[in-house]
Amino acid sequence: MVETEALFTAVLDATADAVMVTDRAGFIRRVNQAFGKLTGFDPALLVGRDARELFRDINDDEFCDELWNEGAPRHYPSVRSKHADGRAQVHALCMTSIRDDAGEASQFLAVILSESFQTDAVTGESRRVGHDALTGLPDRSILADRVGQNILNAKRANKSIALLVMGLDRFTLINDALGYAAGDQMLKEVADRLAKVIRVSDTAARLDSDKFAVMTPISAIDDSVIVAEKVLNAIKKPFHLKGEEVFVTFSIGISIYPTDGEDFDDLLKDSLSAMQYAKQDGGSQYRFFASDMNAKAKNRLALEKRMRAALANGEFVLFYQPKVEPKSNRVRGAEALIRWRDPVHGMISPGEFIPVAEETGLIVDIGTWVMRAACFQVKAWQDAGYAPIKMSVNVSSMQFKAKDLLDKVKLALADSKLDAKWLELEITESMLMNDVEGAIARMQAVRDLGCGLSIDDFGTGYSSLSYLGRFPITTLKIDRAFVKDVQDNPNTAEIARAIIGLSRGLNLEVVAEGAELQEHIDFLKDNGCDSIQGFFYSKPLEAHVFESKLTKV
Repeated sequence: MVETEALFTAVLDATADAVMVTDRAGFIRRVNQAFGKLTGFDPALLVGRDARELFRDINDDEFCDELWNEGAPRHYPSVRSKHADGRAQVHALCMTSIRDDAGEASQFLAVILSESFQTDAVTGESRRVGHDALTGLPDRSILADRVGQNILNAKRANKSIALLVMGLDRFTLINDALGYAAGDQMLKEVADRLAKVIRVSDTAARLDSDKFAVMTPISAIDDSVIVAEKVLNAIKKPFHLKGEEVFVTFSIGISIYPTDGEDFDDLLKDSLSAMQYAKQDGGSQYRFFASDMNAKAKNRLALEKRMRAALANGEFVLFYQPKVEPKSNRVRGAEALIRWRDPVHGMISPGEFIPVAEETGLIVDIGTWVMRAACFQVKAWQDAGYAPIKMSVNVSSMQFKAKDLLDKVKLALADSKLDAKWLELEITESMLMNDVEGAIARMQAVRDLGCGLSIDDFGTGYSSLSYLGRFPITTLKIDRAFVKDVQDNPNTAEIARAIIGLSRGLNLEVVAEGAELQEHIDFLKDNGCDSIQGFFYSKPLEAHVFESKLTKV
């Protein structure tokens, strides 16, 4: 038995393909050395873990579970798996169930095939099968396979995918003026830029000559617009070829599954057609195959343009929602909330323009404006003789991660002459979890200035008590989801009590939002909530109206 086990181990470790054996439930029993090299994980540390962790998040859950279904051996030509460093890898995968003496599937054998190469008959060079020889990107065959797999995933999840086909405008001029070697160099750099702007769930490919493609899973049409704009911006940057600075542009055609086609061939045909329309209209732009989608994209671009003008023209205004101490019914703080008064279209909902601001990066400038305006307003109330209140402003993920966040906070405080203790930055749990150590460092720097820090929507995101104890925060906000039915839902009430108790234990202020009923106020007051925010007390108000709720010193 010992000799058999040793022989089995030796065979596994001598195999170039990555091999994993799991039990029936999908928990890893053993892996070979090739599997460790491929995934970057220590083979010894993988034993006992759920193998689905290697495939989840970058494949849908239904597909991950399907891998461990009983039946005949199954071959998947293109499956995404996680590397230890967080990136996604794509491999061919074979799954086989191993049956015991009773005929039941007791184990599963997963083999991730090592890359295969073929030798060019003319040059003698070897390249990966399914990849373009010049750029190293997947070729049309791999793209077709990825599109097919993602269509299956989209059907299961009732989602969509977009296929973007892009062609360089006037590429022949580059070849004619600088030669084919320079043209090839440009194509390589184009491929590099594409690879840098797409997400791990996307696939970039070279179709032929100067034509490339990107397949991307989407939840809404705007998702494909974001990818198209990133590609256009990346290609607009100058190329340096043979000592010359060269500028080129892309024309992009976009088709959507299932609206425009049910398979790769139909989507490719529609994208190529849309790309030609983009070229005929002057290039350096994208076009959807469906005309109504072009209209939506134009509306989005128009909104972005108007939003930039609104920031420059002072069309944004702040409303303030009171935070009330329930025992005294006095206003102790406020949350600054942005509104847009468009001179033509009237009041525009934040739900309409904030997502576009986040996608375009304009949210950083808008967030800076909000912080400055809020600081000047609360200082003006103090100078007018009102009792000081703490002003909370929401900070977006992009704004929080910006290198100059601290400088902008310092400048807002200095210019407004506001003491830092009256400013509180509200951040969400989700923006902290991708880089915990970096987030803690940024938070501590803000706290060192004397500002408060609040975790917004606590309990709805990535709550981790082990991390919470390390975050240098001053306030927890109970999400409205745990307030709206505390009067008749024991489970919700218990969660709200637990968050209040947790805040007390960590010496944090606790604020509840979304209180609309007297029952909400009674519950939160009885359980020791410090401040309450919601329509029961007040909706967000303009500054001159909010002022009437403040107390004179």
